[in-house]
Parts: sequence; C-alpha cells; structure tokens
Amino acid sequence: MGGNRIPALLSERLPFYYGWVVLAGVCCAGFSRQGPAVATLSVFVEPMTGEFGWSRTAISGAVSLGGILAAFASPVIGPLLDRHGAKAILAAAVLVTGVTVTLLSTVHSLLLFYLLFCIARMNFAGPYDIGIYGAVNNWFVARRAQAASIATLAQMLGLVAMPLIAHGAILADGWRTGWLAVGATVLIVGFVPNWLLMVRRPEDIGLEPDRPPGTAAAGPAPPEPLFTRAAAMRTPTFWLLSLFTFLVYPVQAGVSLHQAPYLIERGLDPTVAATVVSTFSAGSAVGSLLFGMGARRIGMRATLTAVALFMGAGTVVLLGVHGPLQAYLGGALYGLGIGGLVVSLPVAWADYFGRRSYGAIRGAALSIQVTAQAVGPVLSGALRDWTGDYVLSLEVFTALALSGAVVALLTRAPRGQGRDDVQGGTR
Repeated sequence: MGGNRIPALLSERLPFYYGWVVLAGVCCAGFSRQGPAVATLSVFVEPMTGEFGWSRTAISGAVSLGGILAAFASPVIGPLLDRHGAKAILAAAVLVTGVTVTLLSTVHSLLLFYLLFCIARMNFAGPYDIGIYGAVNNWFVARRAQAASIATLAQMLGLVAMPLIAHGAILADGWRTGWLAVGATVLIVGFVPNWLLMVRRPEDIGLEPDRPPGTAAAGPAPPEPLFTRAAAMRTPTFWLLSLFTFLVYPVQAGVSLHQAPYLIERGLDPTVAATVVSTFSAGSAVGSLLFGMGARRIGMRATLTAVALFMGAGTVVLLGVHGPLQAYLGGALYGLGIGGLVVSLPVAWADYFGRRSYGAIRGAALSIQVTAQAVGPVLSGALRDWTGDYVLSLEVFTALALSGAVVALLTRAPRGQGRDDVQGGTR
C-alpha cells in the first residue's frame, strides 16, 4: 500500500468517511492557493507601480503570462492526476508557490517580478485547480456538489484573508514584508496535510465514493458517465462549456485584479478599497455555498446561467461607483457570481463526463480557462491605459458576462457514452 499506509490505518479507525479527511487537506491547499490570486496582487499594484513606475498593463501581463504557461501545462498535468492522484500535484504546487511568492519580496526589476509571479500564477491556474477538484471529484459522487462547495469556501476564505494579511503587512513595513507574510502563510497552511493524508481514490484503500464499508443500507452509489477525453471532445457539451468558460473567465480575472486601483481612482480610500476586495471575497465564499448546495436542486444549466448574471450585475454596479456603499454592493454581487463559478464549473465537468478521465478532460478544458483568464487582466489594463479610466473595460466585461449567460442556457448533458448515467440535477 506504500504511501497509503497512514490513510488506510486511519480509515479503519475513523467513525466517519475518510473522504472528509481528504477534503480537509484539500481545504488547506485551497486556502494556500490564494497567495498569487489576482485579488491579492491587487493590493500590491499601487505600492509596486508607485515605486518602480510600471504601467498597469505591464504588471497585468504577469498574470496573463502565468495563465498562458498553465494553458500549456494543464493538459500534461491532468492525466497525471488520473494515474497518480492529487497528493504530489498539490504538495509541489504549495511548495513552489510558497517559495516564489516569498521571493517576490526581493524584486527590483520587472523581469524578476515576471519570472517569480508567472511561476506562482501557473501553479495557481493549473496544478492547484486540477489537484483540488480532482481530489474532490474522485472521493465524492452523491455529495460532490456539497464537497466542492466546502473546498471552494476554503479558497474564498483564503481570498478574504490573503489581501488583508498583505495589506496589514504593507501598512506595517512596506510591500516587501507583504509578500513575505503571504509566502509564509502559503507554506504553513498548505503543505503537511496534503503530503501526509491525501489518497488518489477511495478504492485505493478499500472504500467507495461517499461512504465507508458497512453502509450498504444507504443503497448503491449512483452509476457514473465513463467518457474518455476523446469521447468528451466529440460532444457539443464539451464545447459549449468551453465557450462559457472563455466568455466569463476574462471577467473573473480582469475585474478581480483591477478592482482596488479602480476604486482608488474613483476617490475611495485605499483601506476602503482593500476591504471591498475582502467583501468581494466574502461574497465569493457565500456564493460557493449557495450555488454548491443549490446546484442539484435547480440543475447545472440554471446554476451556470445565474452565475454569469451575478457577475454581470456586479460589474454594472461597479460602473456607477461614487462611494463606499455602492462599492461594497458591487463587490458582493460580483463575488457571489465568482463563488458560484468556481464551485459549479468543476462539478459540471465531473457530473457530465465522470471520474474515469476527469483529470485529462479537465486538463484540456483548463487550457481554455487559463487562456481566458490571461486575456482579462491585460485587456483591462490596456483599456485603462488607452482611455485613462476603467469604464470601457467594465462595459466590455458586462457584455461578456451576459453572453456567457446565454451560452449557459444552451448547454445540455452529453448524449452517447454515459448519457443515461448523469444525475438528474445536472441534466
């Protein structure tokens, strides 16, 4: 049993399903993931551009380039998840992210900033996403949406905490100390639980998804779709979900990165702007729970549509910001949509196409996602540098979000291999 000896022994003695232990480790990784999040970087934009004279487009480019690197890496990482599980993927992601984010405190040139942040951002966009939701989807089927919402909530809590940790350290001793504080948090929270306790699938230690041995009275686990990556890519569902992803993720990344400098330009105090970022993150946490718990009730198509509409509503409110109240409202609405997006899209891929090749399928789709994320920050920064404000970029993001809602309405569960096995809530 090798590296699964400790988990196997624990699973025999625990009075509850070992999947919840796996989920706890996933939550620690998810919290640590937010070190190089765009919302965290948003807090550093003003002090770093002020010290070095970099343009907003230049600093946004690091987010985009890191996403492009993840687009190339994700199709390779996905099949590794299917073969070996999330343990090595998440442990490596935490270590590399923690080290690179810590080293950002030593930056004196744009080139070094790009080198370090692009590596951290590649981990954020690729290995973390595949590892976190791969582990959740491998261990949970009947309660997949609930487990994914808990994992997403942990990420949103990290998204609340990291900007505040960074902002507090910046106020105390400058932006270099801010990066040190963020890097230390990544390493302390994220590494050990995953290295010690993660297992590829429940079958590897004699369990079944969602339940330990001895609970047969609960009934058999529902059958799953069995799509391979090639079969999935032959379905309209794959390409509609991919188009939805390509439309909404520029909004996710573009607004998240530039919200703090936008609010400061609208006359808000930097501390208010930082707390609006955390309000957006808190809204994301609430959204992850609401959409995670509600996806089975309203169906995946309606869930994805609502997600896009919330994102669009948030950008509309932000367009009219003239004071803190509007800023908090816009951040909360936008955050609700982001929380729903982060939790519902990985569940949609797993529900529609199954566990068998989830890593390979998600890895291919993630290339589209991180490319879209790469577009958002550069588009927003370039439009701001061109027009002198963020109004046009927010108008573009509103249009993209509403277009995503239309595409979500057109999405259906795939026909063919495994079609009848998809749970009713995702049809």
